[in-house]
Amino acid sequence: MSDLIGRVLWPITAPIGFIQNNFKALLFLLIVFVIFYSSSEDKIKQPNLAKVYISGPIMSSDKFLADIKEVEGSSVKGLLLIIDSPGGAVAPSVEMALTIKRIKAKMPVVTYAAGTLASGSYYASIWSNKIIANPGGTIGSIGVLFEGANVEGLMKKLGVETQVVKAGEYKETGTMFRKWNPKERAHIEALIDDTYKMFTEDVASARNLDINKSASFAEAKVFTARSAKKEGLVDELGTQYDAELVLAKLANIKEPVWLEKTKMNQFFERLVSETASKLAVGFSGLKAY
Repeated sequence: MSDLIGRVLWPITAPIGFIQNNFKALLFLLIVFVIFYSSSEDKIKQPNLAKVYISGPIMSSDKFLADIKEVEGSSVKGLLLIIDSPGGAVAPSVEMALTIKRIKAKMPVVTYAAGTLASGSYYASIWSNKIIANPGGTIGSIGVLFEGANVEGLMKKLGVETQVVKAGEYKETGTMFRKWNPKERAHIEALIDDTYKMFTEDVASARNLDINKSASFAEAKVFTARSAKKEGLVDELGTQYDAELVLAKLANIKEPVWLEKTKMNQFFERLVSETASKLAVGFSGLKAY
């Protein structure tokens, strides 16, 4: 009887037994298959467009430059910047802008303003072929800021005094331990004015705007997406889908295959970036906020 049952169940028990006896070998073959299948798929469908994200306060351009390096080392023919940032430090914002200007000579670049495209983040985007803004986005804030605390009163209450040895009249410019003297304030104002002049001139040049009318589009004004379009700060209103279509058309790509970070990588990178930014944002310094 048992032999009969065994013969009846043999089509089921035999494969199970084979799998149990050869589990490691089958697992190895499965891994090899996945690796080679994935690599063959990659060869068939090489990315032809790329997405790079800029989010949160801009305090460094390192991550952005690393992403751009990956794009340049690939087969992509167009770049989509997806930005949601209030701006940040001047130097990394300018670094990003000039990098995009360089990339634009190789492939079309489209910026999508997913939320906020302001100050330093707007600066970063100005050399794009097209800037497309979410209709609910906020654009502009073309201005420069230098801020610092004055803790002199608090230090007196605590009985704390500073001791300084310096060479150079303006070496303490921007100090937080006392009120700035008139010469120091005038020096900071000159620094701000020169940086603001560079900002507005670059925006006017990149966006084909009249620098003599900078009071209309600059002066740190924040615009709705519709108003920004009227001022010439953005080209179109739309969604990320629309921006993807525009880039594909500019790059002459009929079947887009995107090079982009996974959702998990995006989450962790954004978490690290925003944490670092929050730690740095309170310190004095020249900011394009």
